[in-house]
Amino acid sequence: MHAGGEIRTVTNPGHYDQARKRLRRASRVVSRRQGPDRRTGQKPSKRWEKANAHRNKVHHRVANLREDALHKLTTAVAAEYSTIVIEDLNVAGMLRNRRLARRIADAGFGEIRRQLAYKTSQRHATRIVVADRWYPSSKTCSGCGAVKAKLPLHVRTYECDACNLVIDRDDNAALNLAALAAAAVTGTGVAGDQDTAPAVSKPRGADQKTRATRPRRKAEAGRAGGATLPRQRQTETRGRTQAEALTLC
Repeated sequence: MHAGGEIRTVTNPGHYDQARKRLRRASRVVSRRQGPDRRTGQKPSKRWEKANAHRNKVHHRVANLREDALHKLTTAVAAEYSTIVIEDLNVAGMLRNRRLARRIADAGFGEIRRQLAYKTSQRHATRIVVADRWYPSSKTCSGCGAVKAKLPLHVRTYECDACNLVIDRDDNAALNLAALAAAAVTGTGVAGDQDTAPAVSKPRGADQKTRATRPRRKAEAGRAGGATLPRQRQTETRGRTQAEALTLC
């Protein structure tokens, strides 16, 4: 978070990491009990049900602690700041990284965005700005505005080749997002501002269909599945049906 030139860092509480030891122990106890088996119709034992209930209790406590921490964080941010800027991150792609998936899932990025969205809408003096997914917040120099072509994830310190600025990677991204929010407040129509910027198509055709679908054919009477006949056969069939109808009458 960036406020008046001051950068505040909120650490991930890591409730799941703190409970991993208890979860491993509880899961080990559950695996040693006689559990249910759908193939043979075997019912679980009382000891398995008791151990499973204890494991579910640990999971439930972790979920409650995470929800409480996220609500306190988003409420404090929405009440203290008049303009909040967040990034539209590809969380599903980030979860494919096996080294970061557990901590990213424990942080609850999607839940933070959802809570900020409705909490800022309830306060008329607070507005939220969403930075586009392709906005280079980490690759852009907060001092001169130069953009790097590549910046690997393991590089945690940003070093600008143009102005020789050396700054923490996350702090540099926070400064760029603060500048984006300031530009959005002035009404310059920066990409990512939901209130002032017009709807712009995302690059690489992300919001476009990749395959054109054929329009459905209208169902015709007398043919199953809505198939159509050539014009000559349609005329012959229609005339034969009318002739039969007259004969029956």
